[in-house]
Amino acid sequence: MLDLHRLRLLREFRLRGSIAATAAALGYTPSAVSQQLAALEREAGAPLLDRTARSAELTDAGRMLAAYADQILDLVERAETDLSAQSSEPTGRVVVSAFPTASVAFAPTLARSLHDHPALSLSLRQTGPGEGLPLVRSGEVDIALIDDWRGRLATRDDGVLRFFHLMRDPLVLIVPADHRLADPDARLNLRRLREDSWLATPAGEPSRQAVDRMLAEVGGALPVPWEFEGLNTILGLVARGIGIAAVPTLALAGGEPDIVVRRLPDATLARDVYAVVRGSSVRRPSVSVILQAIHAAAAAATEHGRRRHRGRRPAARGGGQRRQA
Repeated sequence: MLDLHRLRLLREFRLRGSIAATAAALGYTPSAVSQQLAALEREAGAPLLDRTARSAELTDAGRMLAAYADQILDLVERAETDLSAQSSEPTGRVVVSAFPTASVAFAPTLARSLHDHPALSLSLRQTGPGEGLPLVRSGEVDIALIDDWRGRLATRDDGVLRFFHLMRDPLVLIVPADHRLADPDARLNLRRLREDSWLATPAGEPSRQAVDRMLAEVGGALPVPWEFEGLNTILGLVARGIGIAAVPTLALAGGEPDIVVRRLPDATLARDVYAVVRGSSVRRPSVSVILQAIHAAAAAATEHGRRRHRGRRPAARGGGQRRQA
């Protein structure tokens, strides 16, 4: 009898490509993963991995069993979903991964949804770029919140994963409350703003790439930007009059009173936000409840962004220096 837990390890090994990467992804030691895969080989009665002193790769039998593992684990999850659908009350634990700004913006709505379902628990994890899809596909998380700056995910449903579009999240300019552009009637000129002190995330991050594209259209990349890890850090620095920045609207969901938001002229500078779920788990009541809460959180964040785009000017902090555009 083939063990389901070991089949999941085999599938993860195929996705990750090494025992070390599989162990790191699942929180095991490499030795434990190696032992479990060796046990699976004994159950299968065939060598599944071709091991050397430095690496391991799937044999033909290993690739065949890994393909069957996808089907077997999918059927098991569908059976679990159908059984749980018989219950009128969502139960169990739902694991959600999210990029940082979505985690901050959506967490309050997700937490409130749990009050109506006391038998349901939630684990919300923050993940980096490119990490969400493999986690959903491997079964480590039930739902992944991912962002797409390039418009490549619109038709990605592949029979295993389902993509639910949540919102369009535009890039906006944020300035301190005593900046000239805090006046909503002041004309926004990006070329002149190149002389300001810009704050940005490190080079290579998706939001930074969008900012670089924006400024490339008005004369080149950021003029020696001050780089900071985390959009919340950048919001706080802008509020203190340290500089200006361009950030996704979703980053404003946590609230920062001493900044003014200005809409940028290029509406294409935006990302799409998706919830990604395995198709076999969509009908599970617990997953369905959390998906509904995620949609509600996205709608609330979109409305919050619309209000901020109107250029409401908060009271300036005392002692701030006026910065010129």
